Amino acid sequence: MPIQETARVYNLFPRLLGTIPSWIDHFPRIAGMKFNWLFLNPLQQTGFSGSLYSIKDYYKLNPLFYDPERGQSEMEQVKWMVDEAHNQGLKVMMDLVVNHTAIDHPFTETHKEWYKWDNDKILHPGAWEGEKWVSWGDLAEVDNESSSDRDSLWKYWLDMVLYYLDRGFDGFRCDAAYKLPEDFWGFLIGQSKESYPDVTWFAESLGCPIEDTIKLGQSGFQYTFNSSKWWDYEEDWCLTQYLENAPHSMSISFPESHDTPRLFEECHGDPKVVEQKYLFSCLFSSGLMIPIGFEYGFKKALNVVETQPNDYEGLPYDFSGYITQANTLKSQYQIFNEESTIHKVTLGKGENTAIFLKTSLNHKERCLIIINKNFSEKETVFIKDYLLFLSWSGEIQDISLSPPLANINETDELTLRPGEIKIFYASIKTESKT
Repeated sequence: MPIQETARVYNLFPRLLGTIPSWIDHFPRIAGMKFNWLFLNPLQQTGFSGSLYSIKDYYKLNPLFYDPERGQSEMEQVKWMVDEAHNQGLKVMMDLVVNHTAIDHPFTETHKEWYKWDNDKILHPGAWEGEKWVSWGDLAEVDNESSSDRDSLWKYWLDMVLYYLDRGFDGFRCDAAYKLPEDFWGFLIGQSKESYPDVTWFAESLGCPIEDTIKLGQSGFQYTFNSSKWWDYEEDWCLTQYLENAPHSMSISFPESHDTPRLFEECHGDPKVVEQKYLFSCLFSSGLMIPIGFEYGFKKALNVVETQPNDYEGLPYDFSGYITQANTLKSQYQIFNEESTIHKVTLGKGENTAIFLKTSLNHKERCLIIINKNFSEKETVFIKDYLLFLSWSGEIQDISLSPPLANINETDELTLRPGEIKIFYASIKTESKT
């Protein structure tokens, strides 16, 4: 059977590139790295702060992204961009921000009942930074749960979703999805699929309890985001969350995002760290994502207010070939395109190695993933006993991105280079009937 490929997402951060024609210039190389989804942060007109996530008009394009010299209307240019992505084999998702608007959105005057209020003051969303609550004064919090005019509010969001689907978008990444009620998502996702059954919904679910992530899957989201970026490969929390969520939605791993520091900066320019974290993201969950610039070792973090095209850093380092290899590997095996069962394996291993056994949902594929967590020294693993986990199926293959191990079944010891990941794969072959 053909591989059912899942989302390999490239986040094109619009502020870093400027106008839409410059986005399109990047599409061939993004597709060339074997990504199949393009994720765009909000592209609509913003309020006074200029933050991409402070939207003042959902039906107008941010003027930073519009090229008037092309002789197209704003939305003609958006549709042209989506069509060009499709021509490269890339599906396109847009960021859907429906939990708040800009504080200077006209609705704060014309539809006051759509917002949350504290007496005569409209509420601002915010977040905890350590022990301090930071309120985002440029935003107005929408009351999607208990507005007195909830039906009209929900219809507004549905009409907006259908408007962008009409223009060719294939899916939505929903900002802070866990903050909205389940029945709201059930309505929005269900209604959109009546007209566009293939639309894909991605829930930004970072920072919420695993119970809320599970509810998002139950509401209809096909993908949620996991927290493997912050995992040390040892503590139980990441595997526990992964296994609990797996029956409800697929998940997306990422080594960095537009909300995090740049990994190349965090690791002080060590390419071994970047390569390990990216490959692990490919192997761990069904989906993966990187933001623009990761493939070139950019060090300057993206900012939803301040980033501009002159922040594009050129080519400090080029990981694009490695990323292409990793994405190609992921695309070739079903076990890496599903929320397969993963377990830690411990047989007296060294403290600087992490070893996992991954088993496909149909129990016909197994994979042994061996990670050297030490980025400065080699590590040796007595491999023979670990390979017994794969011996049930016959031939064992070394499908690592590093040079394959010769005579696998006759090898007692495996030496891993600093930061290296070795991948051993086995499958049960089913003979076709004649």
